[in-house]
Amino acid sequence: MSASRGFARVAPYVIPALDRGVHRLTRGRRLLSTAMLPGLVLTSTGARSGLPRRTPLACMPEGGAGAARSWILVGSNFGRPGHPAWTHNLLAQPRVTISWRGTDVTVTAVLLEGEERAAVWAAALAFWPPYAAYQRRISREIRLFRLTEWPSGR
Repeated sequence: MSASRGFARVAPYVIPALDRGVHRLTRGRRLLSTAMLPGLVLTSTGARSGLPRRTPLACMPEGGAGAARSWILVGSNFGRPGHPAWTHNLLAQPRVTISWRGTDVTVTAVLLEGEERAAVWAAALAFWPPYAAYQRRISREIRLFRLTEWPSGR
């Protein structure tokens, strides 16, 4: 179902709104979407506005979900044509904060390219196969970012 075009039309409006509400109610400990995938809330600076932007996102923790100190974000935009706004924000200002399981963590985002991107893309497809359907529907290359904990972020 998550790979369907109908899901792609509805999900970008419904899932983030529900995630924001659940995140607020649980004081940052939970996201509704984590029933399907691990998730975090990204707080970035708007590339054009300069204002803080809070975006609930699915993520792929590296090093195991409990011990994660780096995370992969996939800019799939549910298989819709344009890059999601949060990817532009990361390109403009890569030092951001995430809320991971109730803890705020300062991270640095790096856009993955070349062989590193290819290896992470393969891991992302194994982690969440619907990403392949999203990529087939669009002509742009889906952006992948690695978020790594900033040394003083603990």
